Amino acid sequence: MLSKLLKQHTGPLTADLVLEPGHFGLGKVPKRLIPASTVTSICGYCATGCQLKLHLDEHGRAINLTPQAGYPVNLGMACPKGWQALDPLDSPDRATTPLLRNEAGEKVPVGWAEAMEAFVTRFKDIKEKHGRESVAFLSTGQIPFEEMAFLGCLFKFGMGFIHGDANTRQCMATAATAYKQSFGFDAPPYSYADFEESDVIVLVGSNLCIAHPILWQRVMRNQRNPKIIVIDPRATETAQAATQHVNLKPKGDLALLYALAHCIVRDGRTDAESIRRTEGYDDFVAFLLDYSPAAVSDRTGLSVEEIEALARTVSEPGKRVSWWWTMGVNQSYEGVRAAQAMINLALITGNIGKPGTGANSITGQCNAMGSRLFSNTTSMVGGHEFAYEDHREKVATGLGIPLENIPSDSSLAYDQILAAAEEGKIKGLWIVATNPFHSWIDSGRLAAMREKLEFIVVQDMFHTTESALAADLVLPSAAWGEKDGCFINSERRIGTLKKVREAPGVALSDFRIFRLIARAWGCDELFGQWTDPEAAFRLLRDLTKDRPCDITGLEGYEMIDRLGGAQWPYPAANPPVDQERRLFEDGNYYTPSGKAKLLFSPPAELPENTDSAYPFMLLTGRGTSSQWHTQSRTAKSDILRKLYPQDAYIEIHPADAARLRLKENDMVTVRSRRGEMQASVYIAPTVQPGQLFLPMHYPEVNRLTHSSFDPHSRQPNYKACAVALAKS
Repeated sequence: MLSKLLKQHTGPLTADLVLEPGHFGLGKVPKRLIPASTVTSICGYCATGCQLKLHLDEHGRAINLTPQAGYPVNLGMACPKGWQALDPLDSPDRATTPLLRNEAGEKVPVGWAEAMEAFVTRFKDIKEKHGRESVAFLSTGQIPFEEMAFLGCLFKFGMGFIHGDANTRQCMATAATAYKQSFGFDAPPYSYADFEESDVIVLVGSNLCIAHPILWQRVMRNQRNPKIIVIDPRATETAQAATQHVNLKPKGDLALLYALAHCIVRDGRTDAESIRRTEGYDDFVAFLLDYSPAAVSDRTGLSVEEIEALARTVSEPGKRVSWWWTMGVNQSYEGVRAAQAMINLALITGNIGKPGTGANSITGQCNAMGSRLFSNTTSMVGGHEFAYEDHREKVATGLGIPLENIPSDSSLAYDQILAAAEEGKIKGLWIVATNPFHSWIDSGRLAAMREKLEFIVVQDMFHTTESALAADLVLPSAAWGEKDGCFINSERRIGTLKKVREAPGVALSDFRIFRLIARAWGCDELFGQWTDPEAAFRLLRDLTKDRPCDITGLEGYEMIDRLGGAQWPYPAANPPVDQERRLFEDGNYYTPSGKAKLLFSPPAELPENTDSAYPFMLLTGRGTSSQWHTQSRTAKSDILRKLYPQDAYIEIHPADAARLRLKENDMVTVRSRRGEMQASVYIAPTVQPGQLFLPMHYPEVNRLTHSSFDPHSRQPNYKACAVALAKS
């Protein structure tokens, strides 16, 4: 699309070339405007963390954008969502004024004063009647970490509540938990440069071409002629482009990873020095005796020969092997152990802390890493723990908060908050920049839960999301491009986002909304230092001192921009000099012993298997690179809507379609034990017989999914449930 556009332009591609607003990709010729000023900003979609150059008119308003050539993440590239990032800002369904449900059940416009009175009166009344555990918030990985931290600190330290979680629980809790347990801290060890330095790249449950297309381009820049191995039940776009597709059964990943370790240990293809930097190796070796290729062949759907060959490939002496995973692993009932099985493989073969190696989680949302460190939900701001007295004292001192305001108990997880609401224990819910009435697993349950809640507040840029429609009070918030702050991407790189236009109507940044709430609640004196996002950044920066995520060496936003983003750690005492860095190069980890832990447990059975009534296994995942989550933003772009099917479709294997006498584009009913939906048939051998695939973005999909969770991370199992299929 870009190449076609540029061929129509005969002049030089200079820095002041901008594209005519709103027409990228539709055959319009680039238009040279009066030389415009520019600012840079990190994209607000996924956690790749691309930097965009925003082109401003003479009034300082963004009129278009181009990817930033020199930024070490995207190197001048952007995916379709990034190119169209400004489109949703002008959507006619923007929330422009607070909306409050009246006695007749209608939401009517009100001013901020009335909105704040309703917010405070209703939540204080619930707290007085039912206690401090009766109200919860659900937040996001989509807002800057300064705003996330303000929300968590305000809610817990100022308003005096306990329970809050972020929708990072839906995408990255598994990786965070796996790293914390294995390494002693939530620490993705890699740099994107490792994509270009590997000899063997193993992608597990990761459709990189679609979900993170810029990272796939980093793979394509690799000059080492790498073997690219995709382990996935479905022949995804990435699997089709790879060197090898390992076509395993759904949720056969953990058994397969144990079998690979079995072969590597059995054949002595291990790294003794790396193993010396681990705990639990002897127990791990004993555990692996039960996971020979023959023992797992049926569970994985792979032959003994296939497993043996793969084991040799991922442990070849002298080769740099990197393991990468995303939602196909994370969104699982045993995702933590699967992630740790890859960590174990990296540790026992010495593939960690070196160029082109690592056990590397690829993050979903733009600021999920920031949420993990600063949301103040199940862990405390700055990578601290609520349970540790010295951590509470440090945070209290750093923020100027009375120690008695900081609870020692952490929050319920996302699913536990919603379960408590279903049981009537939680009476009030504050939803910030996320859409659980669409995205939560087995979403039909939320309609019943809604009846149990006395008051729901939704703070969002749109008043039309499924969650906003269910709200009693809608607070209109500014979007990406309308506020300042920082995101942290998958490789731990902190980057800044910039305000390049005003929010519509009386909508405010989430940061300013939190300031209003603090004043209305009567706790604003606790947050006097939180004057603006950069002031909050400095408070949070100082809290990280002596933590693995120490960023005390970063003076402020200007320095971050000047550095081309900054990977943590960036301590003041010993600031790094390299722009791209990996962790554990010295073999030291963040555990008390300084050694990594080898963690494992037997694979569990599928929470819901197929049977005669529900004979198909349903898989879900990303549909196209132009779709994002619940489509609350991508659906607002005329261009992005042209790049994906408007209505839900389901992939079915040709043999199954023939058996059911289904033709392309036939309408079918997909039914699980929880709900049903309509979809059109797409016949393709991308799925195996007996399996179906639905893109996750359509609101009906999560009526089908199964409420099962990883016991360690509490992350939902979106990826496998039993369904039936019938022609409509």
